[in-house]
Amino acid sequence: MALTALRHGAAGFLLKDSPPADLVDAVHRVGAGRPILSPSVTAQLIAAVAAPGDDGRRARAQAVLDRLTDREREVALAIGRGLSNADIARELYLGVATVKTHVGHLFTKLDVVNRVQIARTVHDADVG
Repeated sequence: MALTALRHGAAGFLLKDSPPADLVDAVHRVGAGRPILSPSVTAQLIAAVAAPGDDGRRARAQAVLDRLTDREREVALAIGRGLSNADIARELYLGVATVKTHVGHLFTKLDVVNRVQIARTVHDADVG
């Protein structure tokens, strides 16, 4: 269902049991041009998009992840597990603003435009 919604132009997808504060935050984020997916939807999307066979993706993804700092790699792996910025901040004992900075660096270093692409790189590298 999420994949279909995204294919039809949705800029985000949250589950109906998402807390009200998350829904309000999602509306603001999408309104600002930043897509959002619930962590479980991110995991489903990765599974749906991942094609069988390697065709060099694994080696390319591992090479890209090897260029990251240790902290950026930790943040990328957490994104690959579907964690939100707040969850990553708690898990890595960082401020949310610091996590956002690392995510921005990941966008640049991985040459991606959203968190799903970061998660896909982690998945392709088979390090998550």
